[in-house]
Amino acid sequence: MSIVEKPIRVLVVGLGNMGRSHALAYHNNPGYEIVGLVNRSKPSKIAPELEQYTIHANFMTALAELKPDLCSINTYSDSHADYAVAAFEAGCHVFVEKPLATTVADAQRVVTAASKAGKKLVIGYILRHHPSWITLIGEARKLGGPYVFRMNLNQQSSGATWETHKSLMNTTPPIVDCGVHYVDVMCQITDAKPVEVRGMGLRLSNEIAADMYNYGHLQVIFEDGSVGWYEASWGPMISETAFFVKDVMSPNGAVSIVMDPNAKSDDIDTHTRTSVIRLHSAATGLDGKFIKADQDMTMAGEPGHQELCDREQAYVLEAIRQDMDLSRHIDDAIQSLRICLAADKSIRFGKPVRL
Repeated sequence: MSIVEKPIRVLVVGLGNMGRSHALAYHNNPGYEIVGLVNRSKPSKIAPELEQYTIHANFMTALAELKPDLCSINTYSDSHADYAVAAFEAGCHVFVEKPLATTVADAQRVVTAASKAGKKLVIGYILRHHPSWITLIGEARKLGGPYVFRMNLNQQSSGATWETHKSLMNTTPPIVDCGVHYVDVMCQITDAKPVEVRGMGLRLSNEIAADMYNYGHLQVIFEDGSVGWYEASWGPMISETAFFVKDVMSPNGAVSIVMDPNAKSDDIDTHTRTSVIRLHSAATGLDGKFIKADQDMTMAGEPGHQELCDREQAYVLEAIRQDMDLSRHIDDAIQSLRICLAADKSIRFGKPVRL
């Protein structure tokens, strides 16, 4: 085995839903060697495949002792920036779950540290590795703008999932935590600069801090005239009616994701599963009637949540081994974060934010 082909030694930090899935992706990929797992407390459950690895309680100690090639950071958002910078300073590449940070300044601090270290930074935008979402973006771009984007992901959560959501909301509202994915989709379709963001939100639970909200809605206006909205909410009071809307319209027609009517918002695979992509052409004949019937593209055999994580970590491996230029990837991640944080600011101050 050549030096180039040696497995990338990875330290996995955080063993929540995404951390466990990414750890399994590393375990199953011969291009990686897991040198340790990090979690502040002993996980209540862990996949049998991961039981062979030592779980460390302290990230900084594990980083210093294990000297990994890659740190996979899947902790709560408020620790992302500090952990990523520490990893870069220790000479590691970094994969970090979205959002990259809780402020644009912290996000830029991470990017600066990556550049200074000469190491790769990959942010966990899992939809970028989903063939159905790639198809959706491609079909929308074929329509041509300006666009109307209508998107949401509301989650009726209870039990352990609601407890996780409340922990996330100690630092990050759902409109930021989830919104970066779908705002990123909007930006990929239009390619235009965002110019203004408006937001509104409401606290629907006494179980979260007085200055936090578990329902949020943002509107973004782009330089080419495109407009979009995104809605996100978590909690036991959230309605499952129209909880998953992914719809793009233009003067030439529309492209939409049509969900299985029996899908549940608390099913993690539902968050990425597309079922059917429906194409609608606005073209009409001399009689004013539509020329073409709507076309349904069935996304049979699309990847589930774990396979998407496998694909994402295969991309990280390729980025490191092929020395890929990730500047556009990073710029896009910061732009979507900037838009979502502007929406949060608009909600808190009650006025639009110019970008």
